Amino acid sequence: MANDAASRHQPVMLERCIDLLAPALGSPGAVAIDGTLGMGGHTEALLRHCPEVTVVGIDRDLDAIALASERLKEFGDRFVAHHAEYDDIAGALARVGATSADGILLDLGVSSLQIDEADRGFSYAQDAPLDMRMNREDETTAAHLLATASERDLAKIFRDYGEERFAPRIARAIVRRRETEPVTRSADLVDLVRGAIPAAARAKGGNPAKRTFQALRIAVNRELEVLERTIPTAIEATPVGGRVVVMSYHSLEDRIIKQAFARGATSSAPPGMPIIPDEDQPYLKLLTRGAEMATEAEAEENPRSKPVRLRAAERTRLTPIERLRRTS
Repeated sequence: MANDAASRHQPVMLERCIDLLAPALGSPGAVAIDGTLGMGGHTEALLRHCPEVTVVGIDRDLDAIALASERLKEFGDRFVAHHAEYDDIAGALARVGATSADGILLDLGVSSLQIDEADRGFSYAQDAPLDMRMNREDETTAAHLLATASERDLAKIFRDYGEERFAPRIARAIVRRRETEPVTRSADLVDLVRGAIPAAARAKGGNPAKRTFQALRIAVNRELEVLERTIPTAIEATPVGGRVVVMSYHSLEDRIIKQAFARGATSSAPPGMPIIPDEDQPYLKLLTRGAEMATEAEAEENPRSKPVRLRAAERTRLTPIERLRRTS
């Protein structure tokens, strides 16, 4: 099973992630969090390259945890799995008796495991039940959402999360269809989307259902809501010198990360002050110039790396509130 996990997943921008995180993980007792464990590729590399580190791998998918745990069993208690959404950084740290993480890695989006297993319903290229739950213990599936959400809410989901300009037409087609029978399979949804989008718009840009499937997946798993909680939590969980590395795969995710990092890397003092007080100094240093992309060679070898945007930051100081919390 360990070899199976390694063969089924090629970690995105692996060397760059290690280069960015390793300087913070060299001390005895160092702790890292892989907030999106998946099949364990990034975690395995961290454990091999940083012999002092203990890694807590978070994942909401129990199948992924099982595969990764088998793959990483050679590292003994240097690897600990934590079944949760990736905003539960406090819970992950508690698993190893730590109060802060020297390095935090987030590789967002849907994992190879979830895409490749047809019965999970994430892929528009394979007919399957419309599930899309990253955590199969959650109640709401994509089919349930399509059956219960109002036309207005569906249009908003497709527009906001999929940036789909034909969102109202797609929502209307789904609501009309469910008056006679529910939309429960991915092939049916693809056909509905294709029929709702004008022929001229279908002629370019790949599968016309791509944006709709992305939007449904984000809504079912509350991905942006969780991410908006996670980034500030991750920053607060790192000590001075700690690092946060995040890879995103669409503009909605990248915007949240960019704004959070920019806030931390910008002085909070009013413009024009000749001397900036310590409490108004930036508390982050950006380690990447904008968002980095995969190299052409990697994008060609691993097509799933093509849309990636990587951003990284290092803690430079604690805020006054954090200092107060840590001394109280």
